[in-house]
Amino acid sequence: MNSTEENTASKKRVLILCTGNSCRSQMAEVMWNELGKDLWHAESAGSKPAGYVHPLAIQTLKETGFSHGELASKSITEFDGQEFDLVVTVCDNAKDSCPTFAGARKVLHWPFEDPADATGSDEQKLKVFLVVAGMIRERIVAYLGKLEGDACAS
Repeated sequence: MNSTEENTASKKRVLILCTGNSCRSQMAEVMWNELGKDLWHAESAGSKPAGYVHPLAIQTLKETGFSHGELASKSITEFDGQEFDLVVTVCDNAKDSCPTFAGARKVLHWPFEDPADATGSDEQKLKVFLVVAGMIRERIVAYLGKLEGDACAS
C-alpha cells in the first residue's frame, strides 16, 4: 500500500449519488475532498451515468477555486460491495428517483436543482451552476462543521 492509499484508508468515506453523475455529484465530490481533506475521502457515481462531466461543472469548480483534477462520470455499479460511512443523494426531484446504495452506514438526501437543465445563454447557464455549487458547498461546510462541533462536545 502506498502513502496515498494509506491516507485514503484512514479517512471516512462518502459516496455522492445522482442520476447522471455529470454535474451536482461531481461538484460535491471535488468540494468534499477539499473541504474534508483531513478526515474524508469522497467519490461520486450515478445510476445512469452521462459518460462525461459537464463542461460548465468544470468551469464552475475553476471559478470557485476548487481544483478538479481528472473527473469522470462513473456508474454506481463500480462501488458494488464497498462500504461507505455516508451516502448522500443530490437529486432535486423525488427521493425515490435517486439511486440507493446498500453499503451505506448512513444516508442523507440533499436535493439540489439540476444545473444541466438550465436554459439560456452560456453565461445564464453558468450563473445557475454557480448558484447550485454555492448551495452544495454550504451544505457540505455545515455538515462537516456539525461533525466537528459534535466531536468537541464529547
